[in-house]
Amino acid sequence: MYSLYLLDASASGGFLQGPYSTFILTLMIILTMWLFLLRPQAKRAKSQKTFVDNLVKGDKIVTIAGIHGIVNKVNEDGTTLQLETSPGSYLKIEKSAISMDWTTALNKQADTEKK
Repeated sequence: MYSLYLLDASASGGFLQGPYSTFILTLMIILTMWLFLLRPQAKRAKSQKTFVDNLVKGDKIVTIAGIHGIVNKVNEDGTTLQLETSPGSYLKIEKSAISMDWTTALNKQADTEKK
């Protein structure tokens, strides 16, 4: 009886008209979302965490608010740091407020100006 059903589905010429068609289609949608949305987002979050964890005193950074400064001290709590915005002026900021893209662009620009 199952083979008759397959013959009937193939005779109608429809794509994915078998008993598992909804399951296969749902699985394909989930796989596509994972490949194009979730996986790149997870990779980016991992690289942001690595970037922030590797900050040391003297690094030039830019926050997501656009504040430029130099890391003066990484605090013991592990989530904040002290940022020197101008000589003698310090801000305490969260590490999560540091923009990896803008900081990389700033440092790349500084490297090209030195050459």
